[in-house]
Amino acid sequence: MNHYPLWKNLLIAALLALGVLYALPNLYPDEPALQITGARSSIELDELRLKDAQAALSEAGIGHHASLPEDGGGIIRLGSEDEQLRAKEIVQAALGEDYIVAQNLAPTTPGWLHNLGGRPLNLGLDLRGGVHFQLEVDMAKAVEQRIGVYVSEIKSLLRESRTRYRLVRGNKDGTIVMKFTDAERLETARRLVEDEYTEFEINDLPGEDAPSIRLTLSDAKRKEIQDYAIRQNLTTLRNRVNELGVAEPLVQRQGASRIVVELPGVQDTALAKRVLGATANLEFRLEASPDAGPSSTETHLFRDEARGSALLERELIVTGDSVINAQANFDENGQPQVNISLDAAGGKRMNHVTRKAVQRRMAVLFLEYKSRVVKPEPGMEGAEPKRTFTVSKRIISLATIQEPLGNRFRITGLDSAAESSELALLLRAGSLAAPVYIVEERTIGPSLGKENIQRGLESVILGFVAVLLFIAVYYRVFGLFANVALAMNLVLIIAVMSLIGATLTLPGIAGIVLTVGMAVDANVLIYARIREELANGMTPQAAIHAGYDRAFLTILDANITTLLAALILFAVGTGPVKGFAVTLSIGIVTSMFTAIMVTRAMTNLVYGGRRLARLNI
Repeated sequence: MNHYPLWKNLLIAALLALGVLYALPNLYPDEPALQITGARSSIELDELRLKDAQAALSEAGIGHHASLPEDGGGIIRLGSEDEQLRAKEIVQAALGEDYIVAQNLAPTTPGWLHNLGGRPLNLGLDLRGGVHFQLEVDMAKAVEQRIGVYVSEIKSLLRESRTRYRLVRGNKDGTIVMKFTDAERLETARRLVEDEYTEFEINDLPGEDAPSIRLTLSDAKRKEIQDYAIRQNLTTLRNRVNELGVAEPLVQRQGASRIVVELPGVQDTALAKRVLGATANLEFRLEASPDAGPSSTETHLFRDEARGSALLERELIVTGDSVINAQANFDENGQPQVNISLDAAGGKRMNHVTRKAVQRRMAVLFLEYKSRVVKPEPGMEGAEPKRTFTVSKRIISLATIQEPLGNRFRITGLDSAAESSELALLLRAGSLAAPVYIVEERTIGPSLGKENIQRGLESVILGFVAVLLFIAVYYRVFGLFANVALAMNLVLIIAVMSLIGATLTLPGIAGIVLTVGMAVDANVLIYARIREELANGMTPQAAIHAGYDRAFLTILDANITTLLAALILFAVGTGPVKGFAVTLSIGIVTSMFTAIMVTRAMTNLVYGGRRLARLNI
């Protein structure tokens, strides 16, 4: 009656063995390290530069060992967490701004276990620590960029109405200056702008060499542009974090112009820093004719400086804001490329311009904004460090337009597959409405993480031991079965979370403690039912069978309702709530397996097939 077939026993044993195997990586603690990557995907760290970093650390008396992983970048492992911050400053000074040096934790999982897919648990910001970024949104640049769009639209409006103008120029202060050859054309333009753009205040501009007016953005419109920049950047940064695969991130607005990003358990902080801070915006412009005036043209260098520079028109065709999808790929010659899809308005604009520009060349400009802190000069005590901002515009490609373009086309001229993948990721996640600069970067201290881990472990151990003692004393041999099942349940929870890459947080530990209690509930129901059937006069074997069978539906109903609640918490909750919901959901499934299947298997092995006079329960 109480007997599992061989295949079922083997299946249970195999699942438990797999659980132990994939929980093993958590016995190998990570060690403090520095991760080095290029500031751009086209910059790679070679052995010579790595040796420069090592020499600087050796000179400072910091013990270390370094390696160049196959996936790029460099890892310098350190002997102590206390030396991590000082080592980072030393290496950054040795390598310069072309490289990003980030604090990290390097895994120590054995190679054979790593090759089998074994990974340690990702720990959240409250346990392992992590990276906290505070980003400043350049509000002035947001207005300036929007003014640039207005200038292009107004020029198109004047050309369509055949109103000749001498100058339409946008200024950084949110104004547009328009000059005309005579007063009649000025009045025509004034009426056109008043009808189309109610957000501008229009004033005459006396003292100019030609009839002129100035358009000034209203305060309400300026605030609307700035609010849009924050909202769009929040959405874009969330998309970028999702593309990075970071579990339970925090991306939220702080104050009028700042955004806070917290990345718990992140494995590649250098890539995160580069992707979050990059604008990855594009500008598509036509190549200018050599006889074009300087007021309507700009000269830009190619990314490959050996190709020199090119003269481009100032007027934009479209920007990266119009990109709705971007996929990295290879052309027929095996060279990396990015396939671009534009939205309806961008595709219409692209088609309108390129229909008149067949056999002309179109450039793709890549915009990259950088910031750096300039320390006060010697002798200027008390002066605050100043942050300066620069924008770099480099030509990715300059190709001849063979036929009118529409919503879909491709960008070539990229240096590597890694660069095309990163550019596609950033464009797919959305371009930033305004540049962001990392004004604060903090790595959550290891002391805080250790303290939280210690307290979390103590709560789990205390709860676990209390339950084990009670069950062992109250249910005796059957209590031992339940205790083994509880231990295996913890192992399976850790194994499953490690396999799926879930992040363990303090609320997640609370979910594990709750799961331990729920798993015991299942065994209490089963054992209470067995004792009840024995009291009703059943034989021990029949009581065991009835206890497991009749308690199963009750246990199933209770766990399904709890699982539904956990899934709802995961769907509507924020980071900490999701952490609790994840561990609770996994724990419910594993506890059903261990509390019913594993204890039943042990009971069958010990008591099955025997003639019993009594049960030690």
